[in-house]
Amino acid sequence: MEKMSLRKAYGEAILEEGKSNKDIVVLEADLGKSTMSCFFKDAYPERYFEMGIAEANMASTSAGLALAGKIPFYSTFAVFAAGRAYDQIRCSIAIPRANVKICGSSCGLSDFGDGKTHQSIEDANIICAIPEMTVLNPCDAIETKKMIKAMVKYQGPVYIRINRNDLPVFTKPEGEYEIGKMYRIVEGRDVVIFATGAMVWNAVQAADLLKAEGISAEVINVSSLKPIKKAEILKYVAGKKAIVTVDECTKIGGLGSAIAAQIIGEVHLPFEQIGVNDQFGTSAHTYEDLMVRYGLTPDDIAKAAQKALKGEKR
Repeated sequence: MEKMSLRKAYGEAILEEGKSNKDIVVLEADLGKSTMSCFFKDAYPERYFEMGIAEANMASTSAGLALAGKIPFYSTFAVFAAGRAYDQIRCSIAIPRANVKICGSSCGLSDFGDGKTHQSIEDANIICAIPEMTVLNPCDAIETKKMIKAMVKYQGPVYIRINRNDLPVFTKPEGEYEIGKMYRIVEGRDVVIFATGAMVWNAVQAADLLKAEGISAEVINVSSLKPIKKAEILKYVAGKKAIVTVDECTKIGGLGSAIAAQIIGEVHLPFEQIGVNDQFGTSAHTYEDLMVRYGLTPDDIAKAAQKALKGEKR
């Protein structure tokens, strides 16, 4: 399976969109070579603003540029984007619905070597809680590029999470990305697995493990964490015997909570939630080490589906 960098895809996509749309500007907090916004800097230095390690100022400046008619993209590590600039995102971007696009790079546990201070397992949960925000979480490089196009067309604030690592490419290049839509990756009859971001590929592998056991698992890519549409959920749970949700965020306020809130009292199926428990991350030699430590592997997902189908509690 070919792997590609989501960070590089992000940098290439904003560069490509900037060629035809002169209103696009890019801001950075001293991390351009990591987030890959440096591609835009090299091509259009007059539309690139290095803000230094001052994320709150970057958010406020982006809001001002949006009010002046520009389409600002600003990037930093996800842990800083959601943490250091929360008040500015809430008051200067979300409340006036400023047309600002935020990139939370190195999201989740993907910054495996830098430990709990840099592993952002709560950024999506925090941003999803802010009214008027749209939150996207691509599963591969192809979807990342499609999302950037959709973000440029969308009028309003958007937060996109970008994984630090090269991930398998498995989505189709054809078609446009639609915000709020869920995408079926694997068809199945018995259990539906709702997954997001890097966990979609783990869910696909889990479906293969389940197939070997005679269990037909459907895998749904929930790349729009907000909005999550009830009609989309109901479409995929219809006829299933159990539900599993998978993300690498903290379970509290994560994907499982969002889906459960939409269908509570209406859908009565065994429900299992895979995610990070109420704890911080830790340093590791590899990203895969953290998948094992926090119970996010394909095997963990498959076991959760089996228990759900048996009506057992984890």
